[in-house]
Amino acid sequence: MNIGVIIGRLGDVDGVALETEKWITVLERIGHTVYVLSGSFGEHAVDPARETLYRPLFFHSSECTWEQHRAFFSPPGDPEELLTVVQTNALAVATQIHRWVRAKQIDVMLSENASSLPCHLSLGLGIKLAAETLSIPVVAHNHDFAWERGTRYDTPFREVAELVDATFPLRLSDVRQVVINSAAVTELRQRYGLDSTVVPNVMDFERDYARKDSYNAHLLRDIGMEEHDLPLFQVTRIVKRKGIETAIDLVRRIDDPRVKLVITGSAADDNGSGHFEELQALANGSNGHSVTFAHPKILNHRHRGPDGHRVYSLEDAYASAAGVTYFSTYEGFGNAFIESVLARKPIFVNNYTPVYWPDIGSKGFRTVMIEDGNLTDEAVGEIARVVHDPGLAREIAEHNFELGKQHFSYDVLEEKLTTLFAF
Repeated sequence: MNIGVIIGRLGDVDGVALETEKWITVLERIGHTVYVLSGSFGEHAVDPARETLYRPLFFHSSECTWEQHRAFFSPPGDPEELLTVVQTNALAVATQIHRWVRAKQIDVMLSENASSLPCHLSLGLGIKLAAETLSIPVVAHNHDFAWERGTRYDTPFREVAELVDATFPLRLSDVRQVVINSAAVTELRQRYGLDSTVVPNVMDFERDYARKDSYNAHLLRDIGMEEHDLPLFQVTRIVKRKGIETAIDLVRRIDDPRVKLVITGSAADDNGSGHFEELQALANGSNGHSVTFAHPKILNHRHRGPDGHRVYSLEDAYASAAGVTYFSTYEGFGNAFIESVLARKPIFVNNYTPVYWPDIGSKGFRTVMIEDGNLTDEAVGEIARVVHDPGLAREIAEHNFELGKQHFSYDVLEEKLTTLFAF
């Protein structure tokens, strides 16, 4: 079949874009031809000849930015202009989708989070308008929903709230709903009476990942560590829910100056909330030399800086880790967990809601798990034992790798997508 992907941006490092690339890889592996309609393209996930750029779909387009500002951030006194503009923009999106579907002879549309989260009103409404008039099925890949974002999508306008509720998620008879965790299955059924299929986030367990090589052999030294140090890596953005303060407390309580914490995220991830400064203060008050903020020496991809110095990738970070801390309180799935498993590194985790235990931990992964961010003395002792025993760490890592391959590999995704796209 010809499968048409509609997405705000592709070829970027956000979770939706990364998982979409994996879907494209597997869909093509099982014989489908994939076309993409997007507002932004970075690295090519498909042949450029099968990419169609339509800038208004981008999250940072003038259309989207204006709509979000008026709907949620600085609402005017009257929503009439907003509603008119959203409708006009959505009709333009629907028209573009119609042209694209005809030109590429699309058999089924795949909406990538554009029909679940109202972060782009006219994109979601445009997909709905197009789907109502096109005689082809739609698969809605729902990564997250408005109700999972607290007050982010609160609006003073009843009309806007009704538009959001009627559009997100997409609810038409020819739509197959896909979610990334079992909690979302329950929510969709309870809220809308919708059935859905869980397709977990996956990794490619057939490729070598996070291996030591001549390039990343310099990483620890370049971020100010000694070769004999035992670094625990926090490979996440710096946002409050990631539980980084728990990781800082952990290295303070392990009685070994060689055990240090490396945080890969940057202050930019903080969005001005002040959390980055809070973490700096905690690090300084907890024997500050045990905590390293590695940005910008560790970024998404390895390359050489202007003066020739090495910039390392997140994969290099995993390769250099004695263990991984992941004390998040909330995640829609938790890619960093599966990345740690793929990298064959022991992981220390908080039982984050709503996903970890029902969808991941209960499958038998060996971790040191804490509850509600409570780092007990027992947990600290167990973590220290793993970090100081390379044999035990390898045993745990290999066990987890085999489980990850069984439950979160491309083979699992292929099985799911073969069924899902059997129209």
